[in-house]
Amino acid sequence: MNKLQKFAISLLAVGAVWIAINTGPAKVLASNDPDAYNYSFWEEAVPAPAAYKAVDLVDGESLGIGAFKEPNDFYVSNDHLIYVMDSGNNRVVILDERFHLIRTIDSFIQDGTEDGFSNPQGIFVNDENHVFIADTGNQRVIHLDQDFQLVKIIAEPESELLSANFTFLPVKVVVDNADRVFVMVEGVFDGFMEFSVDGHFTTFIGANRVRVDPIEYLWKRFATREQRSQMVMYVPTEFTGLDIDEKGFLYATNADNSDDVIKKLNARGDDILRREGYFAPRGDVRYTQSGGPSRLIDISVSDDEIYSVLDSKRGRIFTYNGDGHLLYVFGGIGNKLGEFHSPVAIERYDDHFLVLDKELGEITVFIATAYGQMINEAVKSYERGDEEAAAQLFEEVVNLNVNLEFAYTGIGKALLRQGQYEAAMDHFRISLDQNNYSKAYLLYRNQTLRKHFASIMTGIIGIGVLILAAAVYRKLAKRKRGIVIE
Repeated sequence: MNKLQKFAISLLAVGAVWIAINTGPAKVLASNDPDAYNYSFWEEAVPAPAAYKAVDLVDGESLGIGAFKEPNDFYVSNDHLIYVMDSGNNRVVILDERFHLIRTIDSFIQDGTEDGFSNPQGIFVNDENHVFIADTGNQRVIHLDQDFQLVKIIAEPESELLSANFTFLPVKVVVDNADRVFVMVEGVFDGFMEFSVDGHFTTFIGANRVRVDPIEYLWKRFATREQRSQMVMYVPTEFTGLDIDEKGFLYATNADNSDDVIKKLNARGDDILRREGYFAPRGDVRYTQSGGPSRLIDISVSDDEIYSVLDSKRGRIFTYNGDGHLLYVFGGIGNKLGEFHSPVAIERYDDHFLVLDKELGEITVFIATAYGQMINEAVKSYERGDEEAAAQLFEEVVNLNVNLEFAYTGIGKALLRQGQYEAAMDHFRISLDQNNYSKAYLLYRNQTLRKHFASIMTGIIGIGVLILAAAVYRKLAKRKRGIVIE
């Protein structure tokens, strides 16, 4: 073999090694959406399989009722009826779960005369299919029964808690199981307005905390009155989205950029949202300086504390479990199916996810992929106490996406509940979950001590007997030699 042949073989070998290194198996095993991603423990965006896939578009023209005009909200009832708040047309459009038109509501009877809506912004439907409408232009909330007959009207309240220049402009409304009505009002910084069953204003709930820039605050201390008047006033931020779960907890989003941009409020208005993930739930963790953080404008709560938030800035939907771990991300701004122009509201039921676009006047319909179904079912199984099913589903999730570090935490938690503490520690170590690792370690240590308690105590007693025998022998030996020990 001459030198030229040897050189050619060496070159081929180097090329083969280079190909092997650069074309090895990817971390993500399957993905049909290049925009799908998640965030690692180190807050780095990593690719992920698509959790939801867009399959259809629904608009007013396809329903035969004319185009939706700047719709602002919609709601899916327990029986899967879809109520669309077609704000620009001052009507409510009702669809069944197959997106077939049932009817439209643009008026109701009040005191024997016909009355209508004026730029309504929000809608909610309770378990009895009573409809609550934030009739913004008319400065009221309308309560209709299941037959769309008027029950009551909540008009502008009178209270010492309200300022003299207060204007009642409701934009979102939800109702709890005790029929208390919670209203998000435009221009109100004191939280949500709570109304009793009979429609009387009772209190504000869940006001956002004031954010103060320490440098600007110090500067204000030394500024003149004219300079202070030109500075930004420190007031709480407004809420941007509102939903309620089956237990009566309010879920809300606000325009703040802090770690509590998403809140879960109890009856006293305390924020009890768990933020035990790698980072606080707030949408995109990394972003360009020019793009800025996510602007979350709507929230939808599903079963077993799973909740999703909508980022109007980039058109993305972020879904979290009850502990605050990011499960998956999908959506975007653009012209393709599954992308939006001006998304304003989100809803979900079963394996469906719906996104309402205000500018385009259409609803994008998503269906969960096999990957998305596995994550949803794994989280639900764990919350319902079926640890074995949860662990198995999380294992399948990891097989599709080893980048999802949270799945290892899910497996570890399932093993923890089953009493397999050592195996749980291994999975918490992989997911870099220090808190749960410490918990598993303590339980494992206690389990080990209990398991070997008899042996340990026998050993301790045996050692004590030996020490005592040695001491006695030493004392007797000294006495034998004539040494008296006091």
